[in-house]
Amino acid sequence: MNFPVFDLHCDTALALLGDDCKSAGSLRKNEYHIDLERAKALSGYAQCFACFTTPMMQEWYGISPITIFERELATIQREVLENTDLISLACSASQIEKNRIEGKMSAILTLEGPAGIRYDPERLQDLYRIGFRMTTLTWNEKNPLAGSHQTGGGLTDQGRDFVKEAQRLGMIIDVSHISDEGFWDILEVTNAPVVASHSNSRSFCGHSRNLTDDMFRAICQTGGVAGFNQYADFVGENPTLDTVCDHILHLLEMDCDCRHIALGADLDGCDTLSAGFDGIQSYPTLAARLLGRGVTDEMVRNLFWNNAWRVMKQCCM
Repeated sequence: MNFPVFDLHCDTALALLGDDCKSAGSLRKNEYHIDLERAKALSGYAQCFACFTTPMMQEWYGISPITIFERELATIQREVLENTDLISLACSASQIEKNRIEGKMSAILTLEGPAGIRYDPERLQDLYRIGFRMTTLTWNEKNPLAGSHQTGGGLTDQGRDFVKEAQRLGMIIDVSHISDEGFWDILEVTNAPVVASHSNSRSFCGHSRNLTDDMFRAICQTGGVAGFNQYADFVGENPTLDTVCDHILHLLEMDCDCRHIALGADLDGCDTLSAGFDGIQSYPTLAARLLGRGVTDEMVRNLFWNNAWRVMKQCCM
């Protein structure tokens, strides 16, 4: 069965810039994990396009993260404008649903690693006005807002201001990449559902990027979701689609009605995917495998669309 797909995280904006971060790739048709030609086979598609930045970009590319952020944003804006027959920017759940009914895909702007805005809470209002609806606080390094899963370290005062301002505006807080201490600090100050846009279960696969069972339960209590990440290192050893199903079934032991699991495959942001999952075109195959493993039609629909859409409706004004 062809379910609509709402995916909470990809790095396609950076991928389209090419190895030198200067190219101008096409979202309509390319050799990456996501393009619109493949996505239009789905019965509906909403994709969160992350503008990812880290201070390490200066070393990697000789280009500041501020400049790369501007190029990523311009790339997604340009590609949406050049493909208005297939996709439109969306800032709310109602816009996403309207697009789906009209047979059009939705692009949602998100921020991963706020280095590109100098970690400044005062920049969030500008981002909100142009359509950004979700933000992390970290990537893999410690920064003025919080520690990462690699470094440890909790939320700073500036980080608390960042969380409060984002939620005041109607932007979703994304805890993927944050430290364990930072996670619990966010849970203390949040007043809205929190998501982990592309993080799995640490008890099933013991990577620090994944969530402990207590973390996942805490996200559920806020009304948020965890988006399932297809990056092999976060799924299990030599993972296949059956490993993915095993992992999701483990999460369902804590979320028996499937109200708090979503999709966040990390496409175009990882080297190795679970075997059998090759890109956006593989979601129908995953749905069929889940149904074959006893997951109900309603649960798959929640996982693939309803849960992420509900959080968007609750959080984004």
